[in-house]
Amino acid sequence: MERWQEIERSIITKFRKPIWNGFIGAIKDYDLIQPNDKIAVCMSGGKDSALLAVCFMHLKKYSEIPFDLEFLVMDPGYADKNRALIEENARLMNIPVRIFDSDIFNIVTKVDESPCYLCARMRRGYLYDNAKKLGCNKIALGHHFDDVIETILMSMIYGAEIKTMMPKLRSTNFEGMELIRPLYLVKEKDIISWKNYNNLNFLQCACKFTNDVASSYKDSKRAEMKQLVEELRKKNPQTDINIFRSVENVNIGQVIAYKKDGEKKHFLNNY
Repeated sequence: MERWQEIERSIITKFRKPIWNGFIGAIKDYDLIQPNDKIAVCMSGGKDSALLAVCFMHLKKYSEIPFDLEFLVMDPGYADKNRALIEENARLMNIPVRIFDSDIFNIVTKVDESPCYLCARMRRGYLYDNAKKLGCNKIALGHHFDDVIETILMSMIYGAEIKTMMPKLRSTNFEGMELIRPLYLVKEKDIISWKNYNNLNFLQCACKFTNDVASSYKDSKRAEMKQLVEELRKKNPQTDINIFRSVENVNIGQVIAYKKDGEKKHFLNNY
């Protein structure tokens, strides 16, 4: 087999249970793909979106549901070496990427507050726009199980609310477009194992704000949540599973208040 075939095959041999079954499980559980969808698989240059692309390439060959794929890479202003790594990995994994340029990094460097939030919002807007121009009705992102857990904890600790990263969302700004997260049930440790097993090298974060990407990442709130979960797992290995299930088992009758469609409902309203 060629190198790209070995990489693709590993997701159904070595990593069938933790990766392939999780990928297919999310698609089925959350009804992520319908007949004749055209899905833009959005690749950032990192391990998660690369795995997502490989899973979709394999699924396309054997799926009973007809659907089409585009593989989009948005260059927000990467350094030449980072752009080259993305292109080399695409060739290595035999993924037919379309790369388009933007000036997002230059824009967000002029913002004092929440540059990462602005960058993420702008990236998504560019991806929706370019996917729609290609005739796609969905974009697929590489967020995984750990991203979901960390989002729940960040919302509680820093946002004073309980909410999660949803497995799919309809776009409010791009009519007819939807966002899906097929790696929703796949754990990051298994993605790392897949990467290491295949001796692959990906970008972590190619942010223009820092030359020391690793130290920047370690100081982020998401990294803080990751460390918190690891500490909690030492006492209870089911910690992450229980956090995930907690947002599936919300007991509305035993919460002080909740919001629906922007309207707050207090338990005293019907006490």
